[in-house]
Amino acid sequence: MKKTVADYIKTIPDFPKPGILFRDVTSVLDNADGFQLSIDEMANLLKDVDYDVIAGVESRGFLFGAPIAYKDHKPFALIRKKGKLPRDTVEESYDLEYGSATIELHKDAIKPGDKVVIVDDLIATGGTVGAAAKLIERLGGEVVKMIFLIELTDLKGRENLKGYAVDSVVQYEGE
Repeated sequence: MKKTVADYIKTIPDFPKPGILFRDVTSVLDNADGFQLSIDEMANLLKDVDYDVIAGVESRGFLFGAPIAYKDHKPFALIRKKGKLPRDTVEESYDLEYGSATIELHKDAIKPGDKVVIVDDLIATGGTVGAAAKLIERLGGEVVKMIFLIELTDLKGRENLKGYAVDSVVQYEGE
């Protein structure tokens, strides 16, 4: 029987705290077949999408976004934590469960009118990727799709990103 991406994702109970079922994306990355299948499945989510740039969210968005950008011969823009990018940046702060965070994007990574796909490994509440979309839009780009390997449906990230095309390869209920 042919394996799916879900077959490569290990579930770790009670991590990082009791009651949580942690979906471990590293178990996909450390298996050549699982990693290749995950890239192919994510790239397949873009088969009918017209886009110019892939933007990956630090850090696991880099691991999945960069190979897709390579495969489709597109530029790759890095969205990083504040203070990690060397050139002029735009920044966006957003709320986390406990506190806040700030991400940045090089000002010249997105040009006005660019159609951008945002890639990350997982969507939970959608806070990080929502902030990433604001950065892209501030530079004049249009977010045409957001893709994820894993979606935690109970955390309602898709609902928090209304107005954006959101897709994922594997969906799980629960935190």
